[in-house]
Amino acid sequence: MSLSNISLKPSLRLTAATLALTLAACGGNPPAYEPGPSAAAPSSGSTSLEPAQTASSAPMTQQPTVVRVSDPVPLIEGAPNQYVVQVGDTLWDIAGTFLKDPWYWPEIWYVNPDIVNPHLIYPGDVLGLVYIDGQPRITNVRASTYRMSPQARVTPLTESISSIPYEDVAAFLSSGVILEKDQADSLPYLLETRGDHLIASAGNEIYVRGISQDTPGIRFNVVHVGDPLYDPDDDRLIGYQGISVGDGRLRRGGDPATVALTDTSMEAKPGDRLLPEEVDIPLNFFPRSPSSEIDGRIISVVGGVTQIGQYMVVVMNRGTNNGLSVGDVLTVFQTGDEVRDRFSGGKVRLPEEEAGTVMVFKTYDRISYGLVMEATQAIHVLDTVRNPT
Repeated sequence: MSLSNISLKPSLRLTAATLALTLAACGGNPPAYEPGPSAAAPSSGSTSLEPAQTASSAPMTQQPTVVRVSDPVPLIEGAPNQYVVQVGDTLWDIAGTFLKDPWYWPEIWYVNPDIVNPHLIYPGDVLGLVYIDGQPRITNVRASTYRMSPQARVTPLTESISSIPYEDVAAFLSSGVILEKDQADSLPYLLETRGDHLIASAGNEIYVRGISQDTPGIRFNVVHVGDPLYDPDDDRLIGYQGISVGDGRLRRGGDPATVALTDTSMEAKPGDRLLPEEVDIPLNFFPRSPSSEIDGRIISVVGGVTQIGQYMVVVMNRGTNNGLSVGDVLTVFQTGDEVRDRFSGGKVRLPEEEAGTVMVFKTYDRISYGLVMEATQAIHVLDTVRNPT
């Protein structure tokens, strides 16, 4: 099926696009398109869609890739017919431009085989709301010149954009981490500082036990083991709050090994743990509803604040063991207060209220990190997270 056979609503005025979007890391390709019952696309006011740019004029050799859905995906009221990706957009922003619930994006995204690198969206690409078998789909309807000129993809404005704001996750990476219980017990640790120093900072060297690598120059993050974290469901210890101390480079292998501290935000002390330097977390994934039933709690917030708002990083007591994956979206429910009934006596627990949305961006066995995408009211530690409805 060529896009020339797909109808498009009347186009709106387009604006200049200046950013790219990578969609490849979505956890696998959707199932191949299968012809369904014939259904006429809306014809009132529809226009034919001009062919998108391609690298060659060769005819299509494969069927389009479409995610089939049993029910129509709910579009937002006033959803545009076409959209040009803007500077600072995230996939969450774009999904919210078309959909009532951004986590339906995998079900509505249509991979256009007439486009070179169809999983990528570059500056100037136009996303269009089209109809396939009578159901709405969003696809790339017009490719930009960047797609034809790989050498042009060298500036930040032409790099792919992420699903969530990278700067907010980067702030989390620099401020602290969560250490799972088993992980904390097995990490290399600071044994002593070199020289007469009781504590060490940038420019000092430390002796570390448990480093198996011996290649000079390997980088590590130094982390202080902070408060323990317990699962509120069963009071079991599941990890520790990690406090970022700084960075270091392996100067000499051995047991103990010698590590030179290169940058510190606080003093390094004996007992601090060393983690391999955190590589960039992939942030190009589809927002989606979890495939498993999730019922968990927020157990910590990076930064130690009591009230949690948009774009803050939270830790939840559910992970891969519970079926959570990167990209999963959860609804946050504010726990109802317990109040005294002044009229009949006794105490009453008020009902929980929907408070926001969290997207998972990093998972472990029993815990996961999530970024608060929406906060309709204050979110707190011990609030509940569940599948969106």
